[in-house]
Amino acid sequence: MSTNVDVNVRPDYDEVLQKIADYVLGYHIDSVEALDTARSCLMDTLGCGLLALRFPECTKHLGPLVEGTVVPHGARVPGTSFRLDPVKAAWDIGCIIRWLDYNDTWLAAEWGHPSDNLGGILAVADHLSQKRVAQGEAPLTMRAVLEAMIMAHEIQGVLALENSFNRVGLDHVVLVKVASTAVAAKLMGTDREQLLSALSHAFVDGQSLRTYRHAPNAGSRKSWAAGDATSRGVRLADIALRGEMGIPSVLTAPQWGFYDVLFAKTNKDQRLKTEAERTFKLPQSFGTYVMENVLFKISFPAEFHAQTAAEAAVRLYPRLEGRLNEIERIVVTTHESAIRIISKVGQLANPADRDHCLQYMIAVPLVFGELNAEHYEDAFHHAHPIIDQLRGKMEIVEEPRYSHEYLEADKRSIANAIQVFFKDGSSTEQVAVEYPLGHRRRREEGIPLLEAKFRANLATRFPTQRCEQIFALCKNQKALEATPVHRFTELFSI
Repeated sequence: MSTNVDVNVRPDYDEVLQKIADYVLGYHIDSVEALDTARSCLMDTLGCGLLALRFPECTKHLGPLVEGTVVPHGARVPGTSFRLDPVKAAWDIGCIIRWLDYNDTWLAAEWGHPSDNLGGILAVADHLSQKRVAQGEAPLTMRAVLEAMIMAHEIQGVLALENSFNRVGLDHVVLVKVASTAVAAKLMGTDREQLLSALSHAFVDGQSLRTYRHAPNAGSRKSWAAGDATSRGVRLADIALRGEMGIPSVLTAPQWGFYDVLFAKTNKDQRLKTEAERTFKLPQSFGTYVMENVLFKISFPAEFHAQTAAEAAVRLYPRLEGRLNEIERIVVTTHESAIRIISKVGQLANPADRDHCLQYMIAVPLVFGELNAEHYEDAFHHAHPIIDQLRGKMEIVEEPRYSHEYLEADKRSIANAIQVFFKDGSSTEQVAVEYPLGHRRRREEGIPLLEAKFRANLATRFPTQRCEQIFALCKNQKALEATPVHRFTELFSI
């Protein structure tokens, strides 16, 4: 008798899935700092979405798949008149949030943007709140949204601490899909078995490659990939709520599981990882750590590894006025992740290519003293050849201390330094910025500027009175938490 057969004994769900499910269903959030930061995150994230509505390449993606579709209790897309089913609304909200690369960031072994999950959270919460009221039940409140944001941040961020998906060629939006699936399932009222099923389907899905984030293929898919991921999370939660069976050993199944199929090789040399290397590491339990330490993009709509570089360039700008043609070389001292992800030479093909180019994001503020979303557009780039001239004079150097402290839990720095050398032998001082304005270490300095950014973004879409109404509510933690979700989203409707 052949022994080469599968043993068909259905296992328990993988431990990682059970830890996520138990956290989502059982953890009580009482961190004042996490809730307060989530409120700031809500403002910033929605403001980024409103600003993106100025760009036709973004808005062409929005709206129902079938024009004229009417959805009972449809979820609102902020800044528009759309009322969509929760899956498409999550896609649209996630798309506008991420379009300009201006929302929050988490950097570790993997990086990403945890507020991408707000697409799924807000779409589901808005729809459910309306539906509950129509059935004579109490609506969902914004406290539920803030708690879901904290949990989504935590799931995505803790999974990213020591597990590098980018090194095996996978995009970080896999973590958006997993986190959105978990919190959407909770909002929808799944039990533990249904939630585990939903999570297993998030991992068994085909996962996005990072191809569209890197030269020579960098392009605009990176601006809607997170919207796609958070909407998929909503869809998978709905499938599980309908009673669809799960895949218990989706991660650990030999040959067919996520670890063996997608996590077994390194991206650089294709060597096989050891069994210990290819399994997820959870160095700490789930709580509120990620939201409390999340990084805000306050000053620049730019890939986060370049935030401190752009700030250093702005500081150098006054020293370079009238001397741009005298520059011989520009030495940029940075950390390993910045070199691996956004350092590039050669022609930049589109805005998405430019906002992921370290050299471009330094050159613009060296010339103009600022960096905004319009600076990535084709017309601007082609009108100012000095930008590419300065890019060609840059030398990128890794500083081991910067690379080390980037990963230290008590630091999480994102350091860059710039020094400009002139043809006459003189030079500027080296300007170093180790912690960006949106870092936890600079909260006192950063939050007033974040709020100013939100007010400016509101003004791009709403009249003054509405802007003041929204801002006053978002500033008041107690009032915001008590507000029904559907009343909050009404304020953002056109």
